[in-house]
Formats: sequence, structure tokens, C-alpha cells
Amino acid sequence: MNHIAAASEAVRALILDALGRLVAEGAIPAEPLPDFNVEIPADRAHGDFAANVAMVCAKPLRMPPRKIAELIEGMLELGDSPFDRVEIAGPGFMNFYLGQSWYDDVIRNITEEQARYGTTGSGRSKRVLVEFVSANPTGPMHVGNARGGAIGDCLASVLEAAGYQTEREFYINDAGNQIEKFGRSLDLRYMQLCSEKGQAVLRAAQSTEEVCRAVYGADGNTPDFPMPEDVYLGQDIIAHAKHYYDENGDALAAQPEEERRKALVAFALPKNIQGLKDDLAQYRIHYDTWFPESTLHQDGSVQRIIAQLKESGYTYEKDGALWFEAEKLGADKDFVLVRANGIPTYVVPDIAYHYNKLVTRNFDRAIDILGADHHGYVPRLKAALTALGVDASRLTVVLMQMVAVMRDGKPVKQSKRSGKALTLVTLLEDIPVDAARFFFNLREANSHFEFDLDLAVEKSASNPVYYVQYAHARICSLIRNLADSGVPVPEQAELSLMGSPAERMLVRQLALLPAEVDTAAKALDPSRLTKYSVDLAAQFHRFYDACKVKDAESEALRDARLMLCEATRQVLANVLAMLKVTAPEKM
Repeated sequence: MNHIAAASEAVRALILDALGRLVAEGAIPAEPLPDFNVEIPADRAHGDFAANVAMVCAKPLRMPPRKIAELIEGMLELGDSPFDRVEIAGPGFMNFYLGQSWYDDVIRNITEEQARYGTTGSGRSKRVLVEFVSANPTGPMHVGNARGGAIGDCLASVLEAAGYQTEREFYINDAGNQIEKFGRSLDLRYMQLCSEKGQAVLRAAQSTEEVCRAVYGADGNTPDFPMPEDVYLGQDIIAHAKHYYDENGDALAAQPEEERRKALVAFALPKNIQGLKDDLAQYRIHYDTWFPESTLHQDGSVQRIIAQLKESGYTYEKDGALWFEAEKLGADKDFVLVRANGIPTYVVPDIAYHYNKLVTRNFDRAIDILGADHHGYVPRLKAALTALGVDASRLTVVLMQMVAVMRDGKPVKQSKRSGKALTLVTLLEDIPVDAARFFFNLREANSHFEFDLDLAVEKSASNPVYYVQYAHARICSLIRNLADSGVPVPEQAELSLMGSPAERMLVRQLALLPAEVDTAAKALDPSRLTKYSVDLAAQFHRFYDACKVKDAESEALRDARLMLCEATRQVLANVLAMLKVTAPEKM
């Protein structure tokens, strides 16, 4: 139940009904009237809802706005509505004030729906595919992937709560230039280990780590084991080469280079992909589908897309290459589809992949979480989809800005605990998963964000995730202590006894959750939920400081407030569950 939306619609219905009866009585002319706004005033002294109907109707009705407002007020029938009074302010604004029954209904609704409270049906079961992270499987995930993972996973949860059939997907870039580079890097390191110098290192080393230190050097290169520039220099490449050597010896060294590369990639890539799955599982991210790019090459999708684009009439040849006329379809410039050597560019599999999402698998909508450096890529991709006859508006790309990780006010490049380069895994060695997921969703994706590692582990009200979790734990402690005293949370209570500003402000905040879920889903902005949870925690703390629960003025008021506390706990737990952040009962 969305109590905010229902009350807003009630305002509109009351006004329209009043206008209709005014026309019927001849008090106002039967003129077409413009639409009017119903909104929640920033200052609640101006009512819980305000309507500008009298202002926008002044011209067609040829009356002063305040006169119109007075006529409407005289015709309003508030009897079965959630409002107990209406006031006219200024030149004719109409301010509506909620009655006690509305506040009572909110608490009862939360008590009834429990874990389902906050979910809505606005998505109408439309199928949505959210693709996020999709990190290069040739190495570990960086901190940018950590932000993308938190945003994408929480966005998927928000869409689910809003009533969409949502699936999560990881696109595995297991084909193309980066895999060629991966194979070349593995081959060079493997052959180094098979060399005389490499054999000496293997004989002297007691562990893979010692081999990596000996071969890797300070920057990925040592005089004894030099590497060209256009390869991966990470220690993970050396570790893969050594593990292959440990299991298979140097037999591969006698094979042709192309065969060696294929064998090494076939050995190392599945391990990297499994590593991505394990690391993301630690981050509480689980995908419905891991989609390999290689399948698009193997099943002919890439070649079919090239043929379809040729048939669309938006391609031309230049300097032996096949170009796509993206400018004609709104992109910034044309781009190459197939190079002069006959090899498709990286964008062709991407086009085939999105065609697969929207046509082959027929998702109603595809949402990608990508880095801000893709801003030029998006209109080109949409232009290609348009040429293929696909409604490009079904693809939405959320562009994510970079994150700066800070400690002691300075940028951080390595983990404090392990001393290794800061990746998703090393980040989670330094801070809890709860803090990482919550902090990365504190800001909109398109905003730059400084992640304060010191604040993330601080146990104080300054730490937003601690502040929210503490509110939940505080309520659990209160409920537990009262239960130990023989006072459980009641199933029913005289909720009408609660009418103080602190109580009503807390209930209003509870009522906002369904609307926040719908707004977050529409804006593709899960940060609204973290902000909402912080505001809810703040409202609860203000209520708890202003209103006694255990020592309330009467048992009936105590029970009502206890029911309100339980409703607040439930809503906090629901929001934290969407964010996949734990809701502790003790802290």
C-alpha cells in the first residue's frame, strides 16, 4: 500500500468532485480546466499536501484564485477521506491536513505486510535485465567495479521491489583483443619459467609468492625476465604460468606458440572467471546469468549482425573497411564495423549482445551500468540498434563516475591490511561488506564520490551505515527488554493515542517507503534508499528522545508506541534487505 500516493490521489479526487458539483450548481462556468499539481510542501506548516488548483483555474474561470479556493473548500466532503481539515493560504493555495486515521492505517499496514511492505506493482511484471560489473576476466576487479557492483545489485533489488521481473547478468569478455593479450602474456611468462633462468628460480623458491617476487620485480619487469609493453604484467599471470608448469611441466614449450597460448588461456581463464564469481559472492552479488561473449562468435550472431546492418542501408566501405553511418541516426560520428583485414571491431559483438537481450531473449528493457568513459559509446550502440529495427529507448545506460578511496584525507592505492593494490578483494579486507555496499550507494551513480575508509569503520553517528544499523539494533534491544518484562509487541493497540509531532513525523517517514521505491526505480537511483534509511533512523532517534515507550504515561500509550517501534524496525530491515546490508539485533 502506497499511502502517500493514495492520499495524493484523494486530494485530486476531492477537488475534482467539488469542481464538478460547482459546475452543476452553476457556481462556476463549464470551462475546460488545466491540470493542477498536488505536492508535499517542504514546510509541513503549509499542510501535508498542497494543491495549486485555484491558481491555474483563475484565467479560464475568470475569478480571483482565492475566491475559487473558497468555493472549492465549501464543496469538499472530507468524511471518508484521509484528511480532517483544509486551509486556504496566501492568494489561494489549498493546504490539506491528514487526519489521525491515516497515521493509524500506515502502522497497521506495515504490521500486516511486514517484509512485503515497501514493494509496489508499478513495474507491472515487465522483464528487465540489469547488466553490471562485467569486469575483464584477465585480472582482478578494481574499486570502480566495487562501486558498479553495489549500484547494479541494489538497483536490481529496487526494480524487484517495484514489481519488475528482474534478472542480473555478467557479460564475460572472453573473446577479442584482451584475450589475445592475456594469452600472449601467459605464454611469455610460461616460457620464461621453462628457461634456464626460470628453472633456477623454481628450484630456489619455496612458494608461488617467491616465484612471483623473483620474476615480477618492482614494476612487473626484471633484467632477467623482461616483458614487452603491450602485455599484462600482474603477478597473477606469473602465478597462472607456474601453476600450469606445476601440473604439466615444460611439455608445452615444444608446441607451436598459437597452441601454447590456447592451452594456457584454456587453463587460466576458467580460474579467473571462477575467481570473479567467488569475489562477487563475498560481496553478496549473485547473477542469474553469466553470458560469455565467445558464444556470440560461435553461434554466428556476430556475422548475422554484420549482415543485418548491411541490409539496413546504413553501411559503406572506405579504405577497405566496413563503416556504419551512425551520424545519420544521432551518434557523434560514424564508426568501423569490420576492419580492412576482415576482423570485426569490438563494438560488433556488443551490438550482437544487446540485440540478443532485446530481441532474442525479448526483455522489455535492458539496463547497463557502465563507466563514464562510455558516454560516446552509448549513442553509437543505440544508433546500431535503431538500424536493426529495435526501439533503442528500451536500452538505458547508467553512466557511473569514478570513485576516489581516501584514508587520512589522502588517496589510497593499496590495502592497509595486505599491502597489495586496492582491488575489490583487498577493499573488503579493510572494511566490512555492509559498509562497502552502503557507502557505494550513498551518491547517485553520475556523481563523483570519495570513499572514506576511516569513516566506513567508525562506530559513531557520523558513519551512516552504523547510524542506520544502530537504530535497528536499538529498537530490537527495546523490544527484547520489554518482552523480558512481560510486555510483548501487541497485535493491536489504541494507535489514535499517538498524535504528537515526533510520532507523526516518524509515521510519515514510514509511509514514504513505497513512493521512494517507485521513484528510485523510475530514476534508476538506488541511492534514494540509503538516504531514506538515514532519514528514517534520524526520525526514530528524535521520536525515541521525545517520547517515552517503556515508561509512557499509560499502558495503552506504551503499547501504541511499541507497535510504532516495531513498524519502524520492520521498515529499516526491509530497506537494509534491499541493499543487502545486515540488520543487526545487537551492537
